[in-house]
Amino acid sequence: MHDDITLTTGRAQRVLTERIWPAVHGTSVPLGVEWHVLPGEPIPPQEGLALAMEPYEVGTPWGRAWGTTWFRLTGSVPAEWAGRAVEAVVDLGFDTSMPGFQAEALVYRPDGTTVKSINPRNQYVPVADAAAGGEQVELLLEAASNPVLLGHDMFRQTQEGDTRTSSPRPLYTTRRMDLAIFEAEVHGLALDVEVLLELQAELPTGRRRMRILQALDDALDVLDLQRIPETAAAARAELVDVLASPAEASAHEISAVGHAHIDSAWLWPVRETIRKVARTTSSMADLIDRTDDFVYGMSSAQQYAWVKEHRPEVWTRTKEAVASGRFLPLGGMWVESDTVMPSGEALARQFSQGQRFFEREFGLRSHGVWLPDSFGYSPALPQLVRRAGFDWFFTQKISWNQVNKFPHHTFWWEGIDGSRVLTHFPPMDTYNAELSGEEVARATRQFNESRHATGSIAPVGHGDGGGGTTREMTGKAERLADLEGSAKVRWEHPDAFFERARTELAAHATSDSAVWVGELYLELHRATLTSQHKTKQGNRRNEHLLVEAEAWAATASVRTGADYPYDELDSLWQQVLLLQFHDILPGTSVAWVHREAMEQHAAITAGAQEIIERSLRTLVGEGDTALRANPAVFAQAGVPALGVAPASAPAAAASTLTELPGGGYVLANDLVRVTLDGAGHVTSAIDLATGRDAVAPGREANVLQLHQDFPNKWDAWDVDRFYRNSVTDLRAAEKVTATVDEGVAVVTVRRTFSSSSLEQVITLAPGSRTLEVALETDWHEAEKFLKVAFPLDVRAEHMAAETQFGFHKRVTHTNTSWEAAKFETSMHKWVLAEEPGFGVGLVNDSVYGYDVTREVSDDGVAPAPGAPDVTTTVRLSLLRAPRFPDPETDQGSQTHRYGLVVGVDTAAVTEAGATFGARPRELRGGAGFEPLVSVSGGVTLSAVKLADDRSGDLVVRVYEALGRRASGTVTVAAPVSGARTVSLIEDDLEGGAADVTAAGAVTVELSPFEVRTLRFTRA
Repeated sequence: MHDDITLTTGRAQRVLTERIWPAVHGTSVPLGVEWHVLPGEPIPPQEGLALAMEPYEVGTPWGRAWGTTWFRLTGSVPAEWAGRAVEAVVDLGFDTSMPGFQAEALVYRPDGTTVKSINPRNQYVPVADAAAGGEQVELLLEAASNPVLLGHDMFRQTQEGDTRTSSPRPLYTTRRMDLAIFEAEVHGLALDVEVLLELQAELPTGRRRMRILQALDDALDVLDLQRIPETAAAARAELVDVLASPAEASAHEISAVGHAHIDSAWLWPVRETIRKVARTTSSMADLIDRTDDFVYGMSSAQQYAWVKEHRPEVWTRTKEAVASGRFLPLGGMWVESDTVMPSGEALARQFSQGQRFFEREFGLRSHGVWLPDSFGYSPALPQLVRRAGFDWFFTQKISWNQVNKFPHHTFWWEGIDGSRVLTHFPPMDTYNAELSGEEVARATRQFNESRHATGSIAPVGHGDGGGGTTREMTGKAERLADLEGSAKVRWEHPDAFFERARTELAAHATSDSAVWVGELYLELHRATLTSQHKTKQGNRRNEHLLVEAEAWAATASVRTGADYPYDELDSLWQQVLLLQFHDILPGTSVAWVHREAMEQHAAITAGAQEIIERSLRTLVGEGDTALRANPAVFAQAGVPALGVAPASAPAAAASTLTELPGGGYVLANDLVRVTLDGAGHVTSAIDLATGRDAVAPGREANVLQLHQDFPNKWDAWDVDRFYRNSVTDLRAAEKVTATVDEGVAVVTVRRTFSSSSLEQVITLAPGSRTLEVALETDWHEAEKFLKVAFPLDVRAEHMAAETQFGFHKRVTHTNTSWEAAKFETSMHKWVLAEEPGFGVGLVNDSVYGYDVTREVSDDGVAPAPGAPDVTTTVRLSLLRAPRFPDPETDQGSQTHRYGLVVGVDTAAVTEAGATFGARPRELRGGAGFEPLVSVSGGVTLSAVKLADDRSGDLVVRVYEALGRRASGTVTVAAPVSGARTVSLIEDDLEGGAADVTAAGAVTVELSPFEVRTLRFTRA
């Protein structure tokens, strides 16, 4: 029997591949072809359509890396083709094994209307459904010769990722540019055979499988391989019965959603993404026109905005398809952003900017968050998703885990505040499904919630330039709608799927089995917290600056009547949000992308600074009084949060600096005393109030460590656990100097290593618990990982790390494989090691990755009284040097600021982190002023701005930062006539009215980590 199966499947596969599929366009005539090679960047389509062209011969190499070539295809339909379906077939030199990541083209008619795109597995262009014969055909192709950077030879070092370094040699050779008859019956036969072949391969040897195999043999027996179009119908007739046999009543149900995961930048620049989106959108609009039930979902308001701005002819078709209910705006975010590193305010703007765009342009909003590919998900996200008004969350990426298989597919995800959001992972384990038999069977086999739920989602289509969903995929879906032995497939909006899943889970509400609490940690791509440091540094800086700009601009508007810069702020926020895309902020794009990201961050900084300076000038007025503006949400330097006061000398006594006889220094103030050895390492950091030393006995902190860093795969993305097996401590100091500068103790240390050098400026300011380090590195390493280590004398069973609007605790041990897999984790501005009564924090201005190890003394000697067996060592991740996709990652000058905060708890380290990255501004003017908004009672201020709807209302966002209940007030120092609680994106909420006193105060009761958005109506 095995031999019979092998013979039948082998025969069918060869006939399908070598005879049936080629016969779909077997009758053809060549088109006349002309071309025009652009010398530089792309030009607007209207200019491209008018280009003068020269003759081109198919088979001639074309297309330098990142180039654009316009082709004109002309011909006439042969008279004998009258009544037949006719298509153009274009092969630009594709490698069909990689449907994206290579050449692509958008096809235009001479009048400028778009037809569809040309991609490796989508090479046809409809000409006539039923030709009259003799029609003249003219098509124009805007062809992009993007280099193959992710192909058979993956992860190789290449200079092709930037137009400044790429090769000018032609990359592609065209194979075919023809007019052809589209043999619909042959195409149908190909899909019949393919679906049945793939289905039987997933079935056990039994009646159903054998009937399919027999039907395939019967079909092939009547198919004349030399007359396939003439005999295809007879062959299909032999397959009717096995294709008509219905699925079992209990069959798994797959909700298919047309999809083309288009990274907003990755192995191509943003300018190419704009064209990728236009190409794919055109094809999907065409496929919608040619099918009855297909639905296509596209996320990212930014991508729609690009189409609107750059391809108005495509935009018109898109709006029509959206209005028909079959082109689905998904996700409600500006882009599919990273969710681990952006601030809470940035995520709020991802939601508000995305939903505002969808409502403005389409009159609708998304009901769920669609993030199939981001690299892990913050435990703060469930609350933000719910408070932004979304009902569900979708991702797929956690199926990429290296070690532990995630236990759920449809479940409730619970965040740090207790909020839960209905979440789904497709058990198909892909967001580029083709509806193959193997994928469909895998979805059935792997679905973990079969006890409670009936189905799963399948995002169907080729992404990243692959062209989206194909007519072959819709043809498969039609055959798999109700087929014995298979899951049932139907095209469906995700909203309908989630509504059904919610009802199904509600029927089992007493079961807590389908709940996941805490972060969705991805056991892969951990190095994305560190790669491309300047991109991350720009993000952190501009997140803070834009929130500051909003606060000062709101204050100026309320206090002086100044115009609030809505358009400027929207534009700047949208740029930041784009740069938070999950292949930009994580540092995993080509050099071109990160070069532009740094330039854009610099421009955003300038724009935000201009708003800040303009607003402050308006507020302080003319004068020469030395003033200090505090941009932080905590008081510092004698200035209240978001207030301006006269600059004055610090009240605390100056820090002292004492040189030790044997080398080294003691830096001290009223709160801490820090000892450095002769090489500038911290050997002691004592909290003077308790006498506790933050540094483990006999150890040194602030030690820079260099690791070999060559992951098994995905260079810029990954750091594998074995990187720890070898480490070099950068102990030698080339030069150490010390001084006291305006009351601040300063020690400067220079070090050289390998091909690099660095300078650490170590400071202790008066009245500060933070030993600050300003690090400047001239980095010229390859495949290395730089960390800085702090072995702490703290018995910490957990580490607390700041996340959006709160913090997240992770255990420090590795009792289970889940814990062991978290050997590199995320933070925002701080991480804290704490035992009852004493804690030590690390704060930073631009770091997102850290690791913790529990180190045991191995000298065989029993510990001295009071000395622990275990040392908690915390290390900040500073720099990497991967070679793919950007071979120059992080090379050159890099700067960091970080600090050791001695003797703190979560409240103190939260304040230290907030002020560390938001130092007071020095300015001159007439007078200072009190803050527009103040808070009390354990309430932390997050944002002060005017409402997005431009009503002039004041929006204030607060949260509980410490994981405990808070009862406090929010006070507006300006006339207000009312207040209410609104959603994260400023929508009114039922029962949201709040009592406001004559003094502008609202009482707020917050649960642990709760985020609250208040809207004040100005009197």
